[in-house]
Amino acid sequence: MKKIVLNIAGLALVALGFSSCANKPTAEPTQVEVTDLTSADIVSLNPEADSTGYIVKVGQMAPDFTIALTDGKEISLSALRGKVVMLQFTASWCGVCRKEMPYIEKDIWLKHKNNSDFALIGIDRDEPLDVVIEFAKSTGVTYPMGLDPNADIFAKYALRKSGITRNVLIGKDGKIVMLTRLFNEEEFAALTDKINEMLK
Repeated sequence: MKKIVLNIAGLALVALGFSSCANKPTAEPTQVEVTDLTSADIVSLNPEADSTGYIVKVGQMAPDFTIALTDGKEISLSALRGKVVMLQFTASWCGVCRKEMPYIEKDIWLKHKNNSDFALIGIDRDEPLDVVIEFAKSTGVTYPMGLDPNADIFAKYALRKSGITRNVLIGKDGKIVMLTRLFNEEEFAALTDKINEMLK
């Protein structure tokens, strides 16, 4: 019988096949020997998560949070009620995030940034202010970026140890309209089309 050793904190991540931009490595993982791990085992451990690690669903109210932006301002999601809101979960060490962000800048932010009915926040996972500021510069994005110490905001939306990049699109009523994972050109086009439609 084949046996494998997995990091407990990353159990769902490994079983669900998250290979890129999953998470920064931890210094001393807690390990356990697991035999014949199946996706059913993961579902039983995390029944609220979908196959991509999201614990929220389309149609649900988006969990509220308050985030500190890189310019020193703070904003709460609930304060944006009445707007179409896009949340982008990201980090400087995520190569897929770096690939996606210029598209978000060009195809979404620059197109809608002057629309008072739209808001976009990049939520950087567990990195200090100076790193996040440099990250935004290096990717050429000008949309607001915020800090998510310990990935506490991220954990309201997905399993804490699941991967990024992720986008959450929220309607004016505060309900989740669309969830994306990784950077798929077809899915990204659907996201931009949905935003365009919602802002007509």
